[in-house]
Amino acid sequence: MLELVRRHKQAPTGATAVGIPSVCSAHPVVIAATLRECVAQGRPALIEATSNQVNQDGGYTGMTPADFRRFVLGIAANEGLSPDALILGGDHLGPNAWRKQSAEVAMAKAEVMVAQYVQAGFRKIHLDCSMSCADDPVPLPEPEIAARAVRLCRAAERAWAEMPDRGEPPVYVIGTEVPVPGGAHEDLDELAVTSPEAASHTLALHREGFAQAGLDDAWTRVIAMVVQPGVEFDHHKVIDYRPEKARALSAFIESEPRLVFEAHSTDYQTPERLAQLARDHFAILKVGPGVTFALRETLWALAAVERDWLGQRRSHGDGLVETVLGVMRAEPEHWRPYYQDAQRLDVDLAYSLSDRIRYYWAHPTVQRACATLLNRLESSPPPLTLLSQYLPRQYDAIRDGRLRNRPVELLRDGTAQSLRPYLEACSA
Repeated sequence: MLELVRRHKQAPTGATAVGIPSVCSAHPVVIAATLRECVAQGRPALIEATSNQVNQDGGYTGMTPADFRRFVLGIAANEGLSPDALILGGDHLGPNAWRKQSAEVAMAKAEVMVAQYVQAGFRKIHLDCSMSCADDPVPLPEPEIAARAVRLCRAAERAWAEMPDRGEPPVYVIGTEVPVPGGAHEDLDELAVTSPEAASHTLALHREGFAQAGLDDAWTRVIAMVVQPGVEFDHHKVIDYRPEKARALSAFIESEPRLVFEAHSTDYQTPERLAQLARDHFAILKVGPGVTFALRETLWALAAVERDWLGQRRSHGDGLVETVLGVMRAEPEHWRPYYQDAQRLDVDLAYSLSDRIRYYWAHPTVQRACATLLNRLESSPPPLTLLSQYLPRQYDAIRDGRLRNRPVELLRDGTAQSLRPYLEACSA
């Protein structure tokens, strides 16, 4: 990551920007599709886990940091990606998972979590202490946010120093203007771009805090800041990047020789806007729900193929779409705080850009329904006419000899469609 930032800062103006997509997902198909694309292009892969997904308590995936590392390395081995080409990152590492508790309790747990990430081999650490805990003021003052980030950095550095086989030290991402993970909860029309003055203030607070804590060496490994470039998405709408609004912000980072920006919530941006973000020094482009949205689109299309091709032969249970939506309604904890409009609930559950469905793919009932769908189409491959109807891009790839008519391959390729613009926006 240090070398990537160095090359980005030295790249000539107007060239394809040096950068890297950051794929934040725990879904095995998403990870496999990402790694396969990176292998094909001979470039490194950056896979990140969030503090809610993966922590010492298991998160909503049930995985600790060490579990997640083994999980991703297993997929990497299957896809032919060298472990040396895999970068693991921790996203939004801070007290978020325990914010309903007191700040001291939550921060103590966050220290344990950050240490476990580093010990498990995660080397890109996003320090995010922007959220208020149970006994905090709202919003949390920025000096306190920076002080807590310093506290977590100290825990990460200590964990790395105590490792018998330490390897490369971690690099850090800071920043307090952090978009809501997974997209906005409310309808949006426009966003305020972070001002250069605000970015400078954030940087100064963190720089001073690191120096006072004796973390001067760690400060040389702070590679990026999270700011708001004016991109976001809500349930059914995308706020597109407008480079003219971020011109002053882009100019600000040019004066920082070791720093780039990290852009969150870039999901659903067009290929042209992703490329412009990278050129404007947003060298790390985060994507999460956008990839699982593409996964869901492909599964829905395969379910339609199954219905039209084999529907009369299904002898047990509902189809995939009915099963998934039934589980979501029966267990609403992952979507109820987000979907408030009763009149469009059916549409939100199935099609919202925030893609709360991603929390349900690991549910045993949903996994069985997915396996049944894929197994049926594997046993009875559908005619290309149905793929032309429901999966036209995969139909074209099959006709060109670039893809086989196998359901797992169709699913991976449909998922990869959302990843390719990110890889094209950044040179390796």
